[in-house]
Amino acid sequence: MQKTKNPTINAFVALPTLLTMSSLLLAQSALAQHPPTADVTPKASDANSSTAQINNVFKLGDVSPDDWAFEALQNLIERYGCIAGSSNNLYEGDRALTRYEFAAALNQCLRQIEDLISNNPNEVTEADLATLQRLTRDFEAELATLSTRVDNLEERTTVLEDNQFSTTAKLKGTVLFSLNSALGKNRAVPVFADANDAPDLDEGVVLNNRVRLNFDSSFTGRDLLKVRLDSTDVTRFNARGTTGTNMTRLAFDRNTNGNFVVGKLFYRGRLGERFSYALIANRGRFNAHIDNFNNFFANAVRGSISNFGRFNPIYIQGATGAGVNFNYELSDSLTLSGGYLARNPSNVDQGLFNGSFAALGQLAFAPRDNLRFGLTYVRGYYPGGETFVSGGTGSRVANAPFSPSIATSANHFGFQANSRLSSNFILAGWAGLTQAQAEESGTGFDATSVTAGDDATVFNWALTFAFPNVDNRGSRAGLIIGQPPKVTANDGGPTGDESAFHIEGSYRYQVNDNISIEPGVLVIFNPENNGENDTITVGLVRTIFSF
Repeated sequence: MQKTKNPTINAFVALPTLLTMSSLLLAQSALAQHPPTADVTPKASDANSSTAQINNVFKLGDVSPDDWAFEALQNLIERYGCIAGSSNNLYEGDRALTRYEFAAALNQCLRQIEDLISNNPNEVTEADLATLQRLTRDFEAELATLSTRVDNLEERTTVLEDNQFSTTAKLKGTVLFSLNSALGKNRAVPVFADANDAPDLDEGVVLNNRVRLNFDSSFTGRDLLKVRLDSTDVTRFNARGTTGTNMTRLAFDRNTNGNFVVGKLFYRGRLGERFSYALIANRGRFNAHIDNFNNFFANAVRGSISNFGRFNPIYIQGATGAGVNFNYELSDSLTLSGGYLARNPSNVDQGLFNGSFAALGQLAFAPRDNLRFGLTYVRGYYPGGETFVSGGTGSRVANAPFSPSIATSANHFGFQANSRLSSNFILAGWAGLTQAQAEESGTGFDATSVTAGDDATVFNWALTFAFPNVDNRGSRAGLIIGQPPKVTANDGGPTGDESAFHIEGSYRYQVNDNISIEPGVLVIFNPENNGENDTITVGLVRTIFSF
C-alpha cells in the first residue's frame, strides 16, 4: 500500500479539530470516571413512558459493534496501539458504546497518531488518514464537548491551586460537646484523711467542650509534621475539682478556658523500611508514637471516656514534655521501641536533663496478626512539687507515695496484651508495677517522717472489652474493668486500706461519617482506696463532630 507524503500529512494535521485536541488526553480518563450528563426529551410517542428523561449519557449506546465507526476505530487501535494497556477494555467485548465513550477513545487515537506523524510520517497510510478525517467529522460535536469539559476542568484546577490552604498540609478537626455529671454523697478524701469531714459532692450537670484543629504536613510522603491547636472549656472531675479524686478524671480534662493553645507539636519520619522516629516539641506522650496495646481506647475521642481506661499509666510518664521516640522492627513480629521525655524542657533550671524526665524501653511481640504482647520499662524522676508517679490516674498517695514535696524516682514495669478474637470483639489488658524511692528526707503525709531511700510499691491493672462493629453504621461499644494505681507497700507513708475498682461502659452511635453520639458511665468503688469513701458515679453524653 502506498505510503503518505508530506503534503497529505500536512493537510491532515491542519484539520482544526485535530489541532485543538492538545489537552484532550486528560479528558479520556476523566470521562471514564465522571461522564457528562445530558437531558433527552422523549418523543411524543413516548409520552406515557415511565422514564421522562435520561440523565446519564452511558444509557444512550449510540455506537454499536456493527457500526462502521466502531469497526474503523477498532482497526486503528489495533494497528497503532492507541489505547494499549487501557483498563477501560472498551473494545474487548460486544457491548455498545455511548458517543462520548467513543469520542474519548477516538481522541486518544488522534493524539497517538499525531505523535507518530511528527516522528515517523511514513508510518501512517493515506487510507487511515481518510478514516480519521471521516471519524473526526462525524464526531465533531462530541469532541468539542470533551474540549469544553477539559477547559472547565483546567479553570477549576487553577482556582483550587490559587486558593488552596497548602500544597503540603491538610486540616483535620474535631469538635466535642459533653454533658457531664457526678453522682454520690460526698467528695472522696485520701486514705490518711477523715471521710466524715468530706464536703458534699456537687451533682450539678455541666456542659464541657473541646475543639481540636490538626494541621498535618508531609514533605516526603513518609513523614508527618503535626501542629495541633486545642481549645477547651471544662469542669475537671479530679482531686482538686468536683469529685476529690483523680480516679474519676475524664479522657479530656485539660482546661484552656476557651483559649487556643498548641496542644501537639512533633515531627515523625522514617529511616529505611524498619526504623521510625518522632521529634517531640511539646506535650509529648509515649502512647502517641509507641504501641500501647490498647489502641481502641487510647484516643480521647475514639475510645475510653476516662483517663485511666485509655492505656497503662506507664505511657503517661513524662507527659506534656519534649524529647524523642523511636521504633525499630527487628523482624516482622518483633519491635524494639524507646523514648525520652523531659517534662519541663524550656525551664532553664531543669531543661532536658536536670529535671523531671522519663526514659522508656519496650519490646513488642506479635506472633500472629491478631495477637500482640508487650513488655515495657520506664525510669522516671520527679522533683519535689512535680510528683506524678502514676501519671495522675490513681489515688493521691499513688501519685506521690511519700509527699508531693519530696523528690522521688521510680522504676515502672508494664505488661500489655491485645487480641482481636473476631471482627467485632477485641480483648486487651495490662498490669503495671511501680517501685518508687524517696530521693530525699522530709515530712510526708500526716506529719510522717520520710527518710531518703524509703521505698513504696504501686500496682494497677485493667481488662478492656471492645466491640468495634456493633452495626453497619460503624457504631461501637466498650467495657473496662480495672484497679487504678494503688500503693500496696510504703516505708515512708500510707497505703490503701481497700482496693478501688474502676468500671466503665460506653456506646458510640455513629450518626454518619462525621457525627457520633456517645453516652457513657464510669463507676469508682472505694475511691482513693479509702473504704470510708462513698461510691462515685460519673455519667456523660458526648457528641463528636469530625471534619
